[in-house]
Amino acid sequence: MAGAKPGVHALQLKPVSVHEALKKGGKFIKWDEVRVECLLMKPEVETLDISHIRDTRTGKYAKQPKDPKLREVLGFGKGDNVEGKLVTVVYGNDLVNISFLNFQAMQEDTAKIWTDELFTLATNILSQNASRTTFLLRAYTKLKLQVNQDGKIPVKNVFSFIFLYYFLSVSFYSSFSDLFLQSEGIKPDDFTWEAFQKFLDTLCLRPEIQSIFEECGSKRKPFISLDQLMDFLNRRQRDSRLNEVLYPPLKREQVRQIMEKYETNSSQLERDQISLQAFTRYLGGEENSIVPPERLDVIDDMNQPLAHYFINSSHNTYLTVGQLTGLSSVEMYRQVLLTGCRCVELDCWKGRPPDEEPYITHGFTMTTEIPFKEVIEAIAESAFKMSPYPLILSFENHVDSAKQQAKMAEYCRTIFGDALLIDPLEKYPLIQGQALPSPQELLGKILIKNKKKHYHHRPSSGGSIRRRETEEQSSPNNGTQRTRHMTKNIQPKSEIEGVFFIMGVFFIFFVGGEGESEEDEEDEPVTELKKPNSDEGTASSEVNATEEMSTLVNYIEPVKFKSFEVATKRKKFFEMSSFVETKGMDTLKSSPIEFVEYNKNQLSRIYPKGTRVDSSNYMPQLFWNVGCQMVALNFQTLDLPMQLNMGVFEYNGHSGYLLKPEFMRRTDKHFDPFTENIVDGIVANTVKIRIISGQFLTDKKVGVYVEVDMFGLPADTKRKYKTKTSNGNSLDPVWDDDMFVFNKVVLPTLASLRIAVFEENGKFIGHRILPVSAIRPGYHYINLKNELNQPLLLSSLLVCTEAQDYIPNEHQEYAEALTNPIKHISQLDKRMTQLAALLEDNVEVSYMNPPDPSGQSVTGLLSVPRVRTKHGEAAFSFYAPNVLNKLPESLRSAETLSLFKSRLKTHLEPNEPVQQELTALDQEIAKQTLQLKEWQMQELLKLRQQLHTVERAKQQAHLEEVGALCDCVCREKKELQKILDRKRQNSISEAKTRDKDKAETELNEINRKHIQDSVTLIRRLEEAQTRRQDKLMLRQREVLQHIDEQLPMVSSTERNVHKWTQGGAISHVFSLIHFTSLVLVPVLFSCAL
Repeated sequence: MAGAKPGVHALQLKPVSVHEALKKGGKFIKWDEVRVECLLMKPEVETLDISHIRDTRTGKYAKQPKDPKLREVLGFGKGDNVEGKLVTVVYGNDLVNISFLNFQAMQEDTAKIWTDELFTLATNILSQNASRTTFLLRAYTKLKLQVNQDGKIPVKNVFSFIFLYYFLSVSFYSSFSDLFLQSEGIKPDDFTWEAFQKFLDTLCLRPEIQSIFEECGSKRKPFISLDQLMDFLNRRQRDSRLNEVLYPPLKREQVRQIMEKYETNSSQLERDQISLQAFTRYLGGEENSIVPPERLDVIDDMNQPLAHYFINSSHNTYLTVGQLTGLSSVEMYRQVLLTGCRCVELDCWKGRPPDEEPYITHGFTMTTEIPFKEVIEAIAESAFKMSPYPLILSFENHVDSAKQQAKMAEYCRTIFGDALLIDPLEKYPLIQGQALPSPQELLGKILIKNKKKHYHHRPSSGGSIRRRETEEQSSPNNGTQRTRHMTKNIQPKSEIEGVFFIMGVFFIFFVGGEGESEEDEEDEPVTELKKPNSDEGTASSEVNATEEMSTLVNYIEPVKFKSFEVATKRKKFFEMSSFVETKGMDTLKSSPIEFVEYNKNQLSRIYPKGTRVDSSNYMPQLFWNVGCQMVALNFQTLDLPMQLNMGVFEYNGHSGYLLKPEFMRRTDKHFDPFTENIVDGIVANTVKIRIISGQFLTDKKVGVYVEVDMFGLPADTKRKYKTKTSNGNSLDPVWDDDMFVFNKVVLPTLASLRIAVFEENGKFIGHRILPVSAIRPGYHYINLKNELNQPLLLSSLLVCTEAQDYIPNEHQEYAEALTNPIKHISQLDKRMTQLAALLEDNVEVSYMNPPDPSGQSVTGLLSVPRVRTKHGEAAFSFYAPNVLNKLPESLRSAETLSLFKSRLKTHLEPNEPVQQELTALDQEIAKQTLQLKEWQMQELLKLRQQLHTVERAKQQAHLEEVGALCDCVCREKKELQKILDRKRQNSISEAKTRDKDKAETELNEINRKHIQDSVTLIRRLEEAQTRRQDKLMLRQREVLQHIDEQLPMVSSTERNVHKWTQGGAISHVFSLIHFTSLVLVPVLFSCAL
């Protein structure tokens, strides 16, 4: 997706290196709230895959026991710094359901070393994207460590670890060595890496690798030569898109080094040969990864303006489940930041007495609340653990209290410290036309996105806040006053999503994200609640910022989007706008080029629509295609859009920033994301992939299949390829499907290839996201990852890929000639040889030099060329009987030779008067044809205009019908709301007259039943409305289909006109005009009907 720096990238990623303290081990006490145990005394060995570790913590950030007895056992309250000895390991397969391992070290420095080193190992990018051989080595190491009380490796552990119990029959065990048939277990010293590899080779026969080996030239021999391997590496495994100067083909010395690394037989190395086993190890080695390791590093230029990057962004970061109910969690901020996210959202609300501490929650819903201060502390802890590049905090501020806003600003200043960017950089003042600073210049900084106070407005906003604060403090029952104030300015019931009553407090019920209000709205009192929108959600009730919060806002100032023209005129690049996905989609469809231009200088944020109450996500690729930087998603839902987001932002060093393609950054170029044609300056690609086999895909004995999808521009996106389902084999299935071809990928730097594996019932197993611009051609293993983009230990696919520059069909021959000029010239010579016989048979006298009287040839006097025109052939046929038979005698004199030349010249020259007449006739015909063609085109244009008018009328009628339907829907919804409200009020009135002891319970039950009934009835109403709308759309499609059916007749007529006029058939043109009028008039009449 990103544009790389020019030249060869020097890999800066740190290789996996284990600290000496970790190699030696250490003494720890493992504890939880139930028990305490010493690790050295436990007989069974527990293991944890380091790739599943999400975080490690020590000191005040580590978990502390709550049980008093446990605290006493661990030494709390005895004066020693127990906090510094605590170590917490956080692990899990998603962001919500995480687990904690709690330890206490003997010394503080031990806890510090283990915390830092474990986190470094767990987040090592090369380790997360290791080779197939490395993952097998991890599996081997895990098995070797899991010994029983006798110090032996249980055989059942080996078999269950690689799913054997589901696949092997009793007779199959006889093929294993005695090592794996010992009932009492295997000695660790006998369980060597070579024995484990041999065991896997016996378990999974690999005929597909044998076929690849024969393709290299083995010819059923157990080895290939060094030259054959070099040809294979440079011909099949090398990326033809690379510059041969910067990335030259491998030389013999380099190929020899590869052979020495994987070939264990010295005798074959002496003969410059590599065996099948060594070749198999090479295919799974680190040199043969599907993506070059430098693409995992920070390879993008990080000195471009902030608007030139895609930024990994989160929506409603605090939520753990849906948008209406469920827990809000401080831990979610840590987990989201640890994925590399660089923009998190904070929905801030006014705290209640007596503490008056602002809190974070999803407004007007039943989600829980979390303290604002704890969230800021969690962000400060994890902000730059995964990426050092700037972090953006997107505030949705509903705190209508100047005192509490000042408290929020103070928390940000004191907790973030120097990391908080308060004043603009000297080189980047907040003026018109000034570009934003780069991620490199904002390294380690936190930026605040919050509405900003503008001092040119009336001070009514601030005064209103201060008056409100005074009233709250002076009121003895400010809780009641606050409730009365909240309900005072509520819009009519029909204009909001719903209102429900619980425990004497009214709640406004609607869901969604945030939007930006206009500057002029700052003049409105902050205590008024504006009309909410079902898509934009609580944005409209966001309050104005106080001076304390405004001072924290600099390069990311939110404003309401008015138009691209206004933004271009203002040229305030520090202003940004947020779009709900529905509005963003409408803008994308109506003004795609303008959207791209806007995003070249200013930031835009997209967030999910409010009706996604299940926290589902939209496809982020839609908005990446127009250059939107902050495409915010619900991180708690690991659906396909979130998986794509995780896979895409895995590259460029997990920095959370990806440089946009060049055409989305250059102001002198315009880019249409809907283009289907090749863009000047962008080299399109052709990508092919064949799924060959799978290894250890799942522990179930089920069939599996693979899906291959391409995500990119609309013209590039294809989601249609799928292999056959294997016949109950998920251990080592082999597919013989053809290549999946993506013929033309217009913008490879923005396209991603997704390979996903599923069980036959559709259950997800694993996948991998690959950038098209980085895919290596050839045979490679693809190690699969889970929904959170964590690597699976054993699951992998063997694939064959081809990636090359796209060449149109009409230019294929030229490309092949340039690629292999020797072969092309050989083919031309062969064709010339084949045609030579025909040329000699037709013209036998060409280049004849008759002898002179002295017996020598007359060179230069006559050398008749091979004339390929009709006149030339006629000349030779005319002279052959009379002249050519007497040629030896006639050529003895120069006069005869001169006469022959003059006659030949005269015959070859056309008759001048006849030629003039023919020319005049052709000109006259051409003139009349042109006139008739122009007249015909005018008539066709008139008919097309009439057809367009009829179509416009039908569209207008359709819009009127849609408008009427919308009005009907609104009326029905209002009536239903009134009925439901009357029913609720009656129920409440009845409940109040009953026993007061049961009133509270009954009121809660009434409200619950009211909500359920409301949801059911509204759903039924929406279903009925949807059916009516579908019928209306069906009638509209039928009309449009009828128009489309008639259009080919018009097009066919136009083609016939062009064809006949070119042929000069005057009489046919007049008959065609009559025919056209007979065809098109009924078409227009039928369209009008």
